[in-house]
Amino acid sequence: MADGSVAGVTSLQGRVSAEEWQARVDLAALYRLVALQGWDDQIYTHISARVPGPEHHFLINPYGMMFDEITASSLVKIDMDGAIQQETPYMINAAGFVIHSAVHGAREDATFVMHLHSNAGTAVSAQREGLLPISQHALIVLPKLAYHDYEGIALNLDERERLVHDLGDKMTMLLRNHGTLAVGKTAGDCWIAMYYLERACTMQIMALSGGRDKILIAPDASIQEVRQQTADGVAGGLVWPGNLRRLNRLSPGYDA
Repeated sequence: MADGSVAGVTSLQGRVSAEEWQARVDLAALYRLVALQGWDDQIYTHISARVPGPEHHFLINPYGMMFDEITASSLVKIDMDGAIQQETPYMINAAGFVIHSAVHGAREDATFVMHLHSNAGTAVSAQREGLLPISQHALIVLPKLAYHDYEGIALNLDERERLVHDLGDKMTMLLRNHGTLAVGKTAGDCWIAMYYLERACTMQIMALSGGRDKILIAPDASIQEVRQQTADGVAGGLVWPGNLRRLNRLSPGYDA
C-alpha cells in the first residue's frame, strides 16, 4: 500500500489541495484508531471530516471498506446533497450521509464527526437513566453530552432537523438504542471526546454488573467541581501525536 493503491483506489496525494490532503490523512487515522480500539462495526458506522474551502464538501468512508484498510486516498468526497465529487469505485452509506450532513450543515465547529455502534456505548444509550455520574470520565463528559431518541435506521432526511436540535452546542451525544456520536474542531478533539464517552460507558456497564443499588453516585459538590475544572473541554492536541505514532507502528499506510 506504499503507493496508495488499495481495492482499486489510486493515490490522491498531490492531486488535491494540501488542506484537503491533511483532512484526508487525519480522517483515515481516526478510522484506523477506531478499528484498533475494537469500536468498528464491520462497515456500518462512519466518521467524516469537512474539507476546507467554500464548497461545503465533506469526506466519508467508502461503503464496503473495513475501517482498518481505509486510507487517505480511499475516502469519498461528497457535497451537502450527497453527490460524490470525485472518481471512486465506491458508494457511500446513506445513513451516514443523513447523520453527517446534518451535523456539518449546522455546526461550523464540527470539522470532524464520529458515530459508533460500540457495545458499551449502545448499551448505555439503551439505559433509561443514560450516563450516570459514577466515574471521573463520566463527570468530564456529562456537561457536554446530549441525547437523541431512536427513530429507526437514519435514512429519513427529516430526522436531520431533530438530531441537530437535540445535539445543540454539545460535543457528544448518546443516540438512544443506537450508539454514540462525537464532534470536534480537530481530529484530536473529536477522538478525545469519543474516547472519554466510550470509556465512561464501559465503566458504567462494568459497575452496573454488581447491581444498580450498589452504585455510588459522585457527590454533587464533586460534580460541580469537575464541571468547572473542564469548562473549556478536554483538548486532543496532546494525545493526537502519540496516537499517530501508535498507528505508524500498528496500522501503517493510513496516510497513503
